[in-house]
Amino acid sequence: MRNIVSERARLIPPSGIRKYFDLCIGMQDVISLGVGEPDYATPWKICEAGIYSIEQGITSYTSNRGYAPLCEALSADLAHRYGLRYSPDAEIIITSGVSEAADIAIRAVVDPGDEVLVIDPGYVSYAPCVTLAGGVPVPLPCRADDRFKITAEGLAERVTERTKAVILNFPNNPTGGVMGRDDYREIADIIVDNDLVLISDEVYSELTYGGTHCSPGTMDDLRERTIVLNGFSKAYAMTGWRIGYLCAPKEICDAALKIHQYVMLCAPVMGQLAALAALREGEEDKDAMVREYRLRRNLFVEGLNRIGLTCHLPEGAFYAFPSVESTGLSDGEFAERLLVEQKVAVVPGSVFGEGGTGHLRCAYAVGREDLSVAIERMGAFIEGLDRR
Repeated sequence: MRNIVSERARLIPPSGIRKYFDLCIGMQDVISLGVGEPDYATPWKICEAGIYSIEQGITSYTSNRGYAPLCEALSADLAHRYGLRYSPDAEIIITSGVSEAADIAIRAVVDPGDEVLVIDPGYVSYAPCVTLAGGVPVPLPCRADDRFKITAEGLAERVTERTKAVILNFPNNPTGGVMGRDDYREIADIIVDNDLVLISDEVYSELTYGGTHCSPGTMDDLRERTIVLNGFSKAYAMTGWRIGYLCAPKEICDAALKIHQYVMLCAPVMGQLAALAALREGEEDKDAMVREYRLRRNLFVEGLNRIGLTCHLPEGAFYAFPSVESTGLSDGEFAERLLVEQKVAVVPGSVFGEGGTGHLRCAYAVGREDLSVAIERMGAFIEGLDRR
């Protein structure tokens, strides 16, 4: 029998994050810092909008682009919050989560053989999506010494004649790194001079602790070549609703919309009405959650450094990214033994690319009491290593 699985499907690995999530299933008394998901339920005002949609029989398709009032509200919100200017009728698509937005963005601009620079360490979906589009993912490093930011030198070194696009994600998963306007200014000329497309995943934009989030789509010379991805999952605790969005200049947006029409038709209408409620009524709940994440970050990162795991203070998202090099263990060995011996689940940094080697991704989207217990257990694990 011939090989019935496509070469592209065979080329991509299973998600390394899911491996550690699956290891926890069936184990008792595990503190999971492994999954990037808020521990809050979706605020009730938002849930009510979804319930109302069902009660009123609003259960059909929307426009492929999305529920028009949501597109209009998003356009106004992005302008107010970040200074982004996108037409609700021509430059915004509501998607089934940011994952779909990333997929159709990549497929809208990448041809077979094109190289795409992918932030490393970075979210696990980007490189496989490039491969599935026929492109060639090329790691673009961001290092601890640079506070996990992209540098002009690092970008320039990896651009070739085949490079078509760059995928960035700030605030970053898994490092918590943040890029500001000056940081984007340093790399903008390289992107423009080499005629690259910038795909900017900003799903953690509302979880920026040290200042105001900067979107490269607000910069005049980058806007015409930037695709902004964002969604409601993280800031509004709406992961299961699967509502994201893509913003781009009309030419790119039209291409992405064609792909969206064939693979998804539209995002679920109940979720779109809930997202609209989030924009209109979710501000107070969102701000309260962000304040709590900031407290947890300070508590957890201080604890990591106290027990000997060097960790920079992340400026965004809800991840800490400590180094385990001082223990003499690889990140994979540390994560597996910590789970078995102390029942704390984390994800090895190497899952997110070679640049993550020697680190752990720890999601502090759990309660402060659990974070304190996790630190105690991690400290006991390290002390046990010293005694052996």
